[in-house]
Formats: sequence, C-alpha cells, structure tokens
Amino acid sequence: MNVNYEYYKVFYYVGRYRNITKAAQALGSSQPNVTRVIKLLENELGCQLLLRSNKGIALTEKGELMYERVAAAFFQIQAAEDELSQAGGQTEGTIILGTTETALHLVLFEKLKHFKQQNPRVRFKIHNYSTRDAIRELTRGAIDVSVVTSPFQAGRHIRSQKLLAFQDVLICGSGYMELTRRKRHLAELADYPWVCLGKNTVTYDMTSDFFLQNGIVLRPDIEVATSDLMVPMIQNNLGIGYVPAQLAQPAVAAGSVFLIPVHEQMAVRKVCALCDTRRGQSRCEKEFLAFLSQDKTQYIS
Repeated sequence: MNVNYEYYKVFYYVGRYRNITKAAQALGSSQPNVTRVIKLLENELGCQLLLRSNKGIALTEKGELMYERVAAAFFQIQAAEDELSQAGGQTEGTIILGTTETALHLVLFEKLKHFKQQNPRVRFKIHNYSTRDAIRELTRGAIDVSVVTSPFQAGRHIRSQKLLAFQDVLICGSGYMELTRRKRHLAELADYPWVCLGKNTVTYDMTSDFFLQNGIVLRPDIEVATSDLMVPMIQNNLGIGYVPAQLAQPAVAAGSVFLIPVHEQMAVRKVCALCDTRRGQSRCEKEFLAFLSQDKTQYIS
C-alpha cells in the first residue's frame, strides 16, 4: 500500500484534537484541505476513519486502531528529532501538560519554576482539566503528561507516579468561630452552609461519599469551578468546607480562616503524574517526569 505519509500526519492531528478546525490550525492548513486529505486517506485504506455528526467528529473503531498506531509512530519520530537536536546542547522541546487546579497549586507551580530555570528551552502548553478529563485527554493522545489528584481510575496502559500525599481539612471564616471551640462529629455540621467543588469533579464525588459514610447527604450551598476559589468563599463566610491543608495554611496562619476540629477524617489523597505507556516519550518529557519525582513524597497534616 503506497499511502502518502503526509496523510497520516493530518490524520494524527485530527485524531488528537477530534476537531477539524483545531487540526487545521495546528498544521497551518485550511479546514477544507484537512477534510480532503482525510477523505483521500480513507479511500486509500478502504475504510471509514471518522464519524461526522452535528456534535462534531469521532473516530470509528478502525479509526481508533489507526490513531493508536499513528500516534505511537509520531511520538517516536518526535523523540528522535528531539534527541538529535539536543546532541550538542540543552534539552529542548514542547510538553503538552494537562492538570487539575489543585495539583497546579500543590505541586506544579513550584516544580515548573525550578524546571524552567534549569531547562529554559523546554516549552509548555498547559491545559486545566478535571481529573477525569485530564485522563481522557491523555488516553486519546491530546496531551503528553497529566498531573492530577486522586481518587481516579485509569487504564492498564497509564503509568502513575506519586508526587505528593495531602490531607483535606475543614475550615471556616470568622462568622463561624463557634465551630472551632470543640471537636464535633460531621453529622452535627450537616445543616450549616457548605462550599465545595462542582459535581463534575472527583473531589465532589469523594466528599459526597465521605458524607454518606457518615450518614448524611452533601447539599452544598455554593459549588465552585476551581479549588483556588474555595478559601476566598469560606473566608467571606459563605459557608464551611474541606480544603487541602497546604492551600488553607496561608489563610490559617494569617487568621482569616480557622480549622474546625472533627472526629471523622477524610482519606489521605495524592497528587500523581500520569503518562501513557503506549506512546514513546521525548527526552524532555522523560526529564520532566524525572524532575517531578526528585523530592521525597511529603505528607501534609
């Protein structure tokens, strides 16, 4: 079969973004040209690769199989190009990183700062996702590395490395100071206003399960989209809520929020870096993953 290999390159970007317009932008091409090339590739292979609908595009079963193989080949070529370009100099390349807001604040800001200082020629494209979406985008090849917070479920081909263990603590603003004066059971707090992350997050599911285990139902008064909004909401007496201890610590130290002592403790959670073992990794990805795990796992109480 004598297929033009440029067709596979176009197909790779369409499969990666699941969007003709985004693929065209990444390729520096036009939408009609990308559509034309995909049609030519389908004709050459004798099978349909894409399903088109009003909701966008999806890969057929054969398209998924082809994308998995093409993506692996693409990453091997990219890795070889990176290694050749780095033979006599600094590490360079681009890493597409998907992360949750919590992981960004707990680990990545500090890690990225130091990694960039040591590797100024490595570029990052950073996308903010929920844990579920970050794993989905990693699995379909849209991002190179995911840094997410547990709990999560990933396929056998996803390798996970633990970066940090942390504990969620219950905090309140000055309007709820009476809750800080003695240790309480969670059930005593059920009728207070609660602030939490939105229903599309694993943090919400974990908190909801924790409530159910203690015989109560989570009915948040305020749901926020990102974890960095939690402390300001609570600080302004809009409710009480669970926040990773490291995120709460500066406000606790400043006296703008306060710890609520409770008998029941949430499970220890983790920040993890994930990569897809089905794909080759460039040198800069390997070095970044190694850098992320340099420090020993810390436990935040």
